[in-house]
Amino acid sequence: MRVNTPTILTMGRVAVIPVVLGLFYVDWPPARHVAALLFIAASITDWLDGYLARRWNQTSAFGAFLDPVADKLLVAVALVMLLRDDPGSVMGVLVAVIIGREITISALREWLAELGQRKRVAVGMAGKLKTVFQMTAISLMLWQTSIGPLHVYLIGYVLLFLAAALTLWSMVLYLRAAWPVMRDGL
Repeated sequence: MRVNTPTILTMGRVAVIPVVLGLFYVDWPPARHVAALLFIAASITDWLDGYLARRWNQTSAFGAFLDPVADKLLVAVALVMLLRDDPGSVMGVLVAVIIGREITISALREWLAELGQRKRVAVGMAGKLKTVFQMTAISLMLWQTSIGPLHVYLIGYVLLFLAAALTLWSMVLYLRAAWPVMRDGL
């Protein structure tokens, strides 16, 4: 396997996950801020690796596999850490909705790929918008502390509600696109 820059960025996103996780549990005042900054950097590579792979014509089967895995692991680990901080039922529902959707759509994409129908559930604008809200919300919630009058965690929490709503909406769109194939399989 020949490793290229986009794949290195994706592998870096995977490598940062245990660092963010470790920082979340360290008793060091700036740890949450460093974790948030690393999460932001990793979120940016989510966009950058795909952009560079297409622009430089460096797409690969391994990169296509690893990219969504890295994204889902990064988000799931961060959400579980945040749920540990706020184990209430509302946060639990938000985390369950977001992680549940990721599992559902990943399975749907895999199944459709086996049937040669993968393009039916290509990433759309609703999925991209969901990702932006989700990554921004998690970043703010990881940062946690207010910046002047801005209640960063609260803003992140509100954005997480919006991300969960977009998560459900994008899932409905993907399921609707896949419905003809699903219906034929019944």
